[in-house]
Amino acid sequence: MNLLVNVILAAQILTALGMIGLILIQHGKGADMGAAFGSGSSGSLFGASGSANFLSRTTAVLAAVFFVCTLALAYFGSTRPQSTGSVLETVAPVVVPDAGSAAAIPGNVAPAAVPASGAAEIPAK
Repeated sequence: MNLLVNVILAAQILTALGMIGLILIQHGKGADMGAAFGSGSSGSLFGASGSANFLSRTTAVLAAVFFVCTLALAYFGSTRPQSTGSVLETVAPVVVPDAGSAAAIPGNVAPAAVPASGAAEIPAK
């Protein structure tokens, strides 16, 4: 199953890169008007309109393959069993201290022991 997901992911990445390259190679709609008035050359490897048909059809095929790969990855991602579960789904136990203890207030430190005489002893130097 993991191998199949990796193959589909590789195919999706390759089709995405192919589509990016083909889209950047294609001429815009305004490029044909410039060639009609003499600026630029209208002749190409595929002919006057052959490159537009070939590149647009290849882009459409790559887009369809990309779409199918995306749907397959979404399907395999949603049906994969979760062995350990998500960290957000696990609930940590909440410990509630007694209301009378000094530790009940966050940041509170328990008071130091006072000698029986009531006066604090100052250490001698």
